[in-house]
Amino acid sequence: MQGEIKNKVAESSLITFDLERYYNHSKRVQIDIKDNLYQGFVLREKDFREFVKTTDWTQYQGQNVAIYCSEDAIVPTWAYMLLSSALTPYANKVVFGDLSHLENALFQDALMKIDLEEFKDGRVIIKGCGNYPVPEFAYVEITRLLQPVVKSLMYGEACSAVPLYKKPKNIN
Repeated sequence: MQGEIKNKVAESSLITFDLERYYNHSKRVQIDIKDNLYQGFVLREKDFREFVKTTDWTQYQGQNVAIYCSEDAIVPTWAYMLLSSALTPYANKVVFGDLSHLENALFQDALMKIDLEEFKDGRVIIKGCGNYPVPEFAYVEITRLLQPVVKSLMYGEACSAVPLYKKPKNIN
C-alpha cells in the first residue's frame, strides 16, 4: 500500500526571495552629453548652459535617467551636475553612468528598504531566472545583505538549489 504523495518543498521552511519583486517598472532613458560637444571633443560652457536652459525637462517626468558621455571627451564634472540639477525636479532617479549603472542604482534603492529581520535564521533561496532583467549586481547585493542574518542561503529553485552559505554551528 502506497502512502500519500507529499510535496516536501511546499512543506519545508524554505523562504523564496524573488528579486523580480523589486524591479522598478518606470521608464529608463539615458542622456549622452556627446551631442553637446564642440567638434565632438570638448564641452563649451556657454553652449551647454543654453542647452540646459532651453530643454523641456518635463519630458523626463517620472522616468529614471542615466547621464553619461559615450565619447572620450573633456567633460567637466559640473556639466553632469548641471544636468542632474535640471532633471531632479522631474525624474524619479538620476544617476551618472549608462543604463547598467541606472539598473544597479534602482535595485540598490529597492534592496535597502528590505526589513532583513523577516529573514532572521531563515533558510532562503534566492530565485534565479524570471521575466525581468535582474542584474548580477542585485544578486551579489542581496547575498551581502542576507548572509549575516540567515541560517542558510541558496540560489535557484528548491528542487535544484545551489548552496551559497550556511551559518556555522556554535562550538562550545
